[in-house]
Order: sequence, then C-alpha cells, then structure tokens
Amino acid sequence: MDEYIDKSKTELDKCMAGEYYDCHDKIFLEFKNTTRKLLKDYHALAYDQKEEKRKVLKELFGGIGTNVSVGQPFICDYGRNIYLGSNVSVNMNCTFVDCNKITIGNNVLIASNVQLYTATHPVELSERLTPGWGPDMEEYFCRTYALPITIGNGCWLGGGVVVLPGVTIGNGSVIGAGSVVTKDIPENSLAVGSPCRVIRKINQNEERKEGNA
Repeated sequence: MDEYIDKSKTELDKCMAGEYYDCHDKIFLEFKNTTRKLLKDYHALAYDQKEEKRKVLKELFGGIGTNVSVGQPFICDYGRNIYLGSNVSVNMNCTFVDCNKITIGNNVLIASNVQLYTATHPVELSERLTPGWGPDMEEYFCRTYALPITIGNGCWLGGGVVVLPGVTIGNGSVIGAGSVVTKDIPENSLAVGSPCRVIRKINQNEERKEGNA
C-alpha cells in the first residue's frame, strides 16, 4: 500500500479510497451513533410492519430498490455504504461491515448468518501496528483499511457464508453454505468451501427450468 500521505484528504476520503485511515475519526463515530439509533428503531418493529421497516431502511442505507426484506436482527457499521437492488432478501442475523461500499444487485438471496466484511488490516504485525503509536496518542494502535464488496444480480449466498474485503461475486453465482469467499467468483458459478472455489458452471436456462418445475 502506498505510504504517501495526502494531507488534503479527509479520513473518509482515505477510507473510501482503500487507504489506511483512522477508524476512530469523529466522522465515523457520528456515522455509528446514527446507525445504532436507526438499528434500534428497526429491531423494535414487528414482523408485519412492512412500511415502517422500509422507511427506516431507506434512511439507513445508501440506496435501496423495491421489494427488499431484511430480517431481524441485522447488524451493520454505517449503513450509508450499503446499496441494495430490487427483489433482495436478506435473512436474519446477517452482519454487513460496510466501512467501504457494499453493492448488492437485483434478485439476490442472502441466507441467515451471512457476514460481509469490507474492513481489514495488514497481515504482518510490523505493518499492522501504527508507526510511533503510544498510549497517549489519539490515533488507533493498528492500521485499518477497507475494500468494497460487490454481489451481482441473481446471486444466492447460503447460510453462514463469509465474504472478505475486495471480493466481487459475479452475476448468477451461488455460494454454498459455510463458505469463506477470499477471492472473486466469476459469473454463473457454483462455488463452495473455505477458501471458496468454483466447482462447476451454472446453466441459467436449466436453473430457470428447474425453478419452474
């Protein structure tokens, strides 16, 4: 990662650019406070309060299409970086760590306990620790950066799937339950495992035929 520090960039600019940023900067604390209040309101709503729930989701997310359901409980960091298309079902107990952008297309199924993580840290300890950090410093003790996640149209993520930072899952792909997706998955693929690997291509015509049977 480029060590050059552009003083003209805000911490939010750095975050969205995939650079090291201060995750405890005031702007992120404001985002989290707002999000926690909205999530509290959302979780207080009954299952059948569809209109009230949509109103909260429209305020919480960066963008939302039509016919979208998000099961309770639901956890996210900022909410503002989450963009959902139309005909999207997010089942209960999902976690979206949206420090960077999470984009989900149309006609997508996300099963229970799915976790989408955009935030990450360097692997090497010498790189992970903030240079010159001390207990009296306001800066966080370790370096953090975030990379976007994209889930294409027509995807299905099975129960307990974990998607790591920077991953794109192509249109029409299915990720098997319990998989950990560490790299991009091409479109129309069935992929499973930890780390997740493609095991075969999906014939979308056959899939539609089976679905209508």
